[in-house]
Amino acid sequence: MIETLYTEDNGTYLKNNPTWHIEDSPWKAGQILKMLKRNPIQPKSIAEVGCGAGEILNQLYVSMPKDVSFTGYDISGDAIRLARQREKKRLQFLQDDFVSINERFDLLLMIDVFEHVEDYFGFLKACRKKAEYTIFHIPLDLSINSILRNKLISKRNNVGHLNYFSKETALATLSDTGYKIVDYFYSEPTFNLLGRSMKSKLAFYPRRLMFKINKDIAVKALGGFSLMVLTSSGS
Repeated sequence: MIETLYTEDNGTYLKNNPTWHIEDSPWKAGQILKMLKRNPIQPKSIAEVGCGAGEILNQLYVSMPKDVSFTGYDISGDAIRLARQREKKRLQFLQDDFVSINERFDLLLMIDVFEHVEDYFGFLKACRKKAEYTIFHIPLDLSINSILRNKLISKRNNVGHLNYFSKETALATLSDTGYKIVDYFYSEPTFNLLGRSMKSKLAFYPRRLMFKINKDIAVKALGGFSLMVLTSSGS
């Protein structure tokens, strides 16, 4: 069983995040398409573990070839009830523990997921066997800014982050659990994604400027970035 802060599915996550972040889904789907464009991969079966409300897969369904099938998995009944509003031919959503299923896919998506999982090493090792390739989107919560402003505890309380990563520890975690790193890049938030308040709009400009000067320093100092990683199963 995937153990997260909200494993009991008691409505806590939905209460704290009533949209289930669907407003971010077009941008995240765009990052996935960017990774696929950078690499010669043409998957015919795609699964997403921790699919939430299902909008990322819905966006990919619209953008990818019509011979690709999509399956979303989530342990949350709240998430699957939202996701099933998007079901159609070649796109389905299942409330299930992904670790326990006996299926294999061409491509697995793990978008903002394993930072929520208590035994994330065991979870990653189990998921590696279920797809030839995996694309990860990993929030890089560890930064000077987040530590000084005590932002890590808000990530824990509001969205259930139990584990916090830098680029180096994220890549090391994937390597340690048997994944072969194929490609990675920072996902740079767009102005629209960040611009939900005047405070976030003001924070965008120095973040963007420093990122253009030195990506690694900007990520480690100011935060607000994530890491897109393409891996192979290594087997």
